[in-house]
Amino acid sequence: QVQFVESGGGLVQPGGSLRLSCLASGSIFSKYAMGWYRQAPGKQRELVAAITSGGSTNYADSVKGRFTISRDNAKNTVYLQMNSLKPEDTAVYYCNAKFATREYWGQGTQVTVSS
Repeated sequence: QVQFVESGGGLVQPGGSLRLSCLASGSIFSKYAMGWYRQAPGKQRELVAAITSGGSTNYADSVKGRFTISRDNAKNTVYLQMNSLKPEDTAVYYCNAKFATREYWGQGTQVTVSS
């Protein structure tokens, strides 16, 4: 079982930045593929960004060039740097970990982009 502590969400004005962090428990964090998903009210949960155990990344088209996912295996932490935020980025953001057939979710952190 993997547990997460997510942090960094909050209220920000359009054009602003936030950095989300997800601290994972366990000793095999480096083996997990990690991702950030988001879910806005009335919408399905969607992948925002993902990073493999080897460091390869992929992004949703809507965030390319604005968001950056990274990981620090020594700290068991994955980050999502979000720049040039837009109102449509408003959602609950969830940390996700995958390894073989196992998948784990964080509790979510709210990001609100509004003036």
